[in-house]
Amino acid sequence: MPKRYAEETLRKLRNGIPIAALIADILGLPCKTAEGYFRFLCPQCGGFHTATNPKTNLARCFDCQRNFNPIDITMTVKRKNFREAVQFLQEIQTIDAKKLYAELAASMSAQTQRIREK
Repeated sequence: MPKRYAEETLRKLRNGIPIAALIADILGLPCKTAEGYFRFLCPQCGGFHTATNPKTNLARCFDCQRNFNPIDITMTVKRKNFREAVQFLQEIQTIDAKKLYAELAASMSAQTQRIREK
């Protein structure tokens, strides 16, 4: 693991992984949509008085007054240090990119097959 991460790397992790998807799909925190807001169980205090802001890609707990970006919430939920959380999120990005590429390749293959059949 590197001692330091490039600013661009950290920016991509903080802004490139949608916070709501990270909370619900990857970290598996209990969540719901209430009053038009995505709510999740705060890993710090256990309250549901939370919200996410897709524009800033931040999550907030209004009970304990804690703000989370993707790295912060990963550190808290997974009980990892900063470097471990960054590495975990980099792996998630790699897996998602490979999955997206595989889905795109399969879609293109299916389209090619349909064209050949015509």
